[in-house]
Amino acid sequence: MNTNPIGIFDSGIGGLTVVKSLMEQLPYENLIYFGDTARVPYGPKSPQVIREYALQDTEFLLSKNVKMIVIACNTVSSVALDVVQKVSKLPVIGVIQPGAEKAIEETKNKRIGVIGTINTILSKTYPNIIRQIDSSIETFSKACPLFVPLAEEGFINHTATELIAKEYLFELKIKKIDTLILGCTHYPILSNVIQKVIGDKVKLIDSGKCAAEKVEILLNEKGLKNPSKLKANVEFYVSDIPHKFTEIGELFLGKKMGRVKTVHL
Repeated sequence: MNTNPIGIFDSGIGGLTVVKSLMEQLPYENLIYFGDTARVPYGPKSPQVIREYALQDTEFLLSKNVKMIVIACNTVSSVALDVVQKVSKLPVIGVIQPGAEKAIEETKNKRIGVIGTINTILSKTYPNIIRQIDSSIETFSKACPLFVPLAEEGFINHTATELIAKEYLFELKIKKIDTLILGCTHYPILSNVIQKVIGDKVKLIDSGKCAAEKVEILLNEKGLKNPSKLKANVEFYVSDIPHKFTEIGELFLGKKMGRVKTVHL
């Protein structure tokens, strides 16, 4: 089982930020990525619909004999983590807990900003976890729903992205935060613009990267690490292929993705 792949899923291209971190952190682990591009974005949808989608995404990965599941989606992590855990019966890692813990480590003035999809922000999962760990920390949250379609469209360093970022992030800037959680795995794709707008003194927390670090810890704890030193096999599946998926994916990953396969759930 140790040579079996790690399964990763997200609503679209954003989860590739987690894939990139896993490839860097665990270069010998086989990976299978599923992006539900036919139904992206998940953020504005009802929790019940998101839970149904999460179940279908998980069942697809289970059909590929994965040894662990990484929920590379903050929205699913916030409202459907229990669904994935219940149906998979495998080790499951979401992106919220690791991101919250890292932000707590990094903040100096105990003022943390959180940006995410509508459902992630409404769930208050990040503030609740942070409060449980350190009740003295103040959190300030802002939903940024337009960031997902901008990332999916490849507007990585676009004027439109900067204008929208200024609109979204203004109220967080005036709160004097020193740490900002990118509470959606799409957002690191836009990190250059976000950093420019929020200012160099604010530390950006990539929740996907934090999750990748937790994956390595869990693999070691469960004795699931792949002993092979052969080049890892990374497979990409989507529910629909937007015209820019491969182009943006290869730009972000810095390598060829090979054939991206379409599956219908």
